Formats: sequence, structure tokens, C-alpha cells
Amino acid sequence: MIRHNRSLQGLIAAELVSFTGSSMTFVALPWFVLVTTGSIAKTGWVLAAEMLPIAIFGIPAGAVIARLGAKRTMLVADAARGPLLMALPILKWTGNLSFGAVLAVTFAVGCFAAPYMSSSRLIIPEAVGDDERGVAQVNAVIAGANQLTQILGPVLAGVLIAATSPPVVLVVDGATYVFSFLAILLFVRAGKRVEQTQESRGLLAGLKFLAHDRLLGPVVLAACGINLVAQGLIVAVQGLAYFRYGQDAHVVGYLFAAFGIGALAGAVVAQQLAAKVDLLKLAAIAIVAMPLPLWLMSVSMPWELAMLVLACFGFFTPLVNAPLIGVLTVRTPAALRPKVMTAVMTVATLAGPLGFVLAGEALRYVSLTAVFVAIAAGLTVGGIVFATVLLRNRDAPPAPDTSVPAPA
Repeated sequence: MIRHNRSLQGLIAAELVSFTGSSMTFVALPWFVLVTTGSIAKTGWVLAAEMLPIAIFGIPAGAVIARLGAKRTMLVADAARGPLLMALPILKWTGNLSFGAVLAVTFAVGCFAAPYMSSSRLIIPEAVGDDERGVAQVNAVIAGANQLTQILGPVLAGVLIAATSPPVVLVVDGATYVFSFLAILLFVRAGKRVEQTQESRGLLAGLKFLAHDRLLGPVVLAACGINLVAQGLIVAVQGLAYFRYGQDAHVVGYLFAAFGIGALAGAVVAQQLAAKVDLLKLAAIAIVAMPLPLWLMSVSMPWELAMLVLACFGFFTPLVNAPLIGVLTVRTPAALRPKVMTAVMTVATLAGPLGFVLAGEALRYVSLTAVFVAIAAGLTVGGIVFATVLLRNRDAPPAPDTSVPAPA
């Protein structure tokens, strides 16, 4: 399917390189804030600043994608994020970098995350056809490719931080967006504008569709609650390396890479299972199993064992995401996909910035053990609710598609 599909090959190449750079920055930027300020709370604010634009601008991004098309939207996002990231090392080296500037630039970079991610997923059904198992399989392959970046990126970041400095990592990340821009420009042929219908008009068309869909609407709301807790795990892992493992940049890279290793293995399994089993049952089982390893993180252990625990957690994430994206994409009428995809991303991540801030502030007053117990408990409860929603509504028909071509 992918071997002879030039658009998918270009998309995977672009994401492999740019996501490797992003994974490096994902480690380097919060670590830079942590080691320069000694404040885990400020680290949480930086992570929140990058996610907050998704919650604010995610819905309008759907209208932008519908107007420009997925390919052009991705090109604009890459063209903007490269120079923005370069601004941080320049400000650092000229002695003008402040915490406020870090927040502002991180927020600006985050503004392009929702349209880029939604666009990259919208290209898939155009390239492979409207078959939910085919879309789920390709999403699993792309997830596997992205998990490679979560292995390589954090390890490379840890090595580069130790050998040079965090700003150098940001320069490398900026350069990866240039590669991504060229790969999409030259090789991706899908991602054209979708013909609009009367139903797809309006800024809130995606939300309206979700509100009337008995499966997708409740699932997205449940995902919002899960993300509130899940984002706190990212801050907690940074705190783990800083407070428990001797402020070692190598260790923080290894911990995040372990998650990527587990998720890569999960993506391989998901690609195989997506063609054989009920997609919603697969997602329901995986999301209940996913948080169980995290209960062990409340116990003090060598960082090598912590890597194993995080890898087990990461294994289940593609088994949840790939099936759900396949069902979501094909269940939605083509004209509504840009706005529905960005609406899903917006609602699902709405509580994410709050999760970053709460975890950062919590670590100022309570122990790492207490934070990891709270995260494991929250994800366990959220996973059970999520699975219940999936299984209870799995046979619900899609929201009615009453769309007709929009008048000229």
C-alpha cells in the first residue's frame, strides 16, 4: 500500500525527520527551563504554552484547512515553525532570552500544531481510499514511524545537551522543518481542497457533527479527561530525571525514548491487528490496560527499570489511537473531515495545558510518589470510562449526512 504510494512516502519521510527534531526539542526545551531556573512549575508552564493554542485555535484551524487544503496547510506550518524555533537560540546567544520570550515563542510554535497534525491525517484517506481498516493500518504504520522519532529524538537530545547545550538542539529542530517542507512540496500529491457542502459551512460545523454522533461525541469528551491526566505524566518524568536520577540529561532522554520503543512495538502489533479484529474492541481493551504499568512508577527504582515501565505504557498507545483514527476518519463525511478532525483534536486536548500546570505545581508541594499514584489512578478510571463509552455505542449509526453541494 505504501511502497507504491508517493504521497504516503513523502508524508512519512517528512514526519520522520521533523518529528525527530520535535522529539529532541520536547526534551531539550523543558530541560533547559528546569536546569536554568530550578523550577518544575515553570517547566509545566512551558509545556502548557505549546499545547494551549490547540485548545484556542483548533476549531478555526479546520476552516483554514478546508480553504487551503491539507497539503498547503502543512507547508505553511513548516515554513513558520522553522524560523520561530531559530529565534530562541538567537535570543539566548545574544543575551536577550527571558522566560516570557520562551513562553511567547513556544505558544507561537504551538499555533501551527493543530492544523499540521489534522492535515497530515486528512491526506491518508485521500491517498488510500475510504476504508476504515486501510486508514487504520496506514495510521499504525505512520505511528510506528513517529515512534522511531520518539526513540531517536530524546536520545539524541540527551547526547547533544550533554555535549553542547539545549539551544543547539533547537537549531537542529528548526532545520528539520525545512526538510519536511521540501519533502511535502516535492512528493505529496494528495491534500487538495475538499469540495464544501452546505452542512460543512460554518466555524462550528465539526463540533455540531460530533454533538450529533452517539459514538464520536462521548468518546471525544472522555479523551479530554484522559488527556488532563496524561499530560501530567510528561512533567512527572522530567521531574523524575531531575530529582531522583541526579539531574542527568542522558536519563531524561532514555526515559522518553523508552516510551517510544514501547509505542513502536505497539504500532507494529496495531498494524497487524487492524486488519483482523474489531477496531473499537481493540481500542477499548488497550486503553484499560495502558495505565496499569504506571502504578509501579510510585515505587523508587533504578532508571533502567523505569524505562521498562514506560515502554510497557507506551506499547498500548498505538493500539488505542490507530483504530480510533481509522473509525473517526471514515465515519465522517469527506467535506466535514477538516473541521471534525480539528474539533476532535481541540476538545481532546482542551484540558492538556491544565494537566501540565497542575503537575508542575503539584510537584512543588507533594512527592513524586504521590504524583505518580494520582496519574495512574486518574488514567485507570479514565480508561474504564472510555472503554465503556466505546463498547456501549459501538453499534450506533453515524450522525446523518444531510449535506448537499453548497450553492456557488
